[in-house]
Amino acid sequence: MACDAWREKLDAYVDGELAPSEANALSAHMRDCSACAAEALQRVQMKRALATAGKRYEPSAELRARVANSVSTKRRWKLRWQWLIVAVPALMVLVISILVNLSVQREKALGQRVYSELTDLHVAALASATPVDVLSTDRHTVKPWFEGKLPFTFNLPELQGSEFTLLGARVTYLEQTPGAHLIYQLRKHRISVFIFPEQSGQLAKLHSGPVSALSFNLESWTQNGLRYFVVGDVSADDIRALSKLLQNAG
Repeated sequence: MACDAWREKLDAYVDGELAPSEANALSAHMRDCSACAAEALQRVQMKRALATAGKRYEPSAELRARVANSVSTKRRWKLRWQWLIVAVPALMVLVISILVNLSVQREKALGQRVYSELTDLHVAALASATPVDVLSTDRHTVKPWFEGKLPFTFNLPELQGSEFTLLGARVTYLEQTPGAHLIYQLRKHRISVFIFPEQSGQLAKLHSGPVSALSFNLESWTQNGLRYFVVGDVSADDIRALSKLLQNAG
């Protein structure tokens, strides 16, 4: 029974992990117990054999270099993947930013082109000897005149009590699409109102709101499937006032 207790401590004894008092006691026991001494010797021999075998199969310098290169290569790939993990989202943000900027620039260029064409139509009508095809201040005369000439209809505002006067209207074209061109007078100025189908060409991509183009003020909005433009060399407040009359009529 005493040997069983000592044998449990042989591994710790061989590894030098016993406290000095226990190590001395076990040494004294092995001097009187050949069985425990034999087992201790067996453990020591096994430990030495393992140590010798570890040295016998020590890797060569070439193998060490290959392993080191392999570890270095894996580390480089890990660093590359880490760089990609950081770089790819940043690149995606950059690409999206560029695409959004290009989209904004295209919309801006589209707006400038459309507004430029509208101001040209406005100026051409004012410079013409016959700026309108139907000459009338009565909205009940002007509106029916467009029947059969346009694929849509619209309402005109009651101007009584306002500073605006309806002079007449004509059929005009924007992006090869027919639309209404109404001319109003405010004091000594003339204002053009253009009405086109909302889904006509690129008009659906335009933003609504006030715009300045050359020396003219403009306002644009959509209502009942139609796109309205008000253009004139009057103040932005005057353009907005006529726009509200048209919106309320619509």
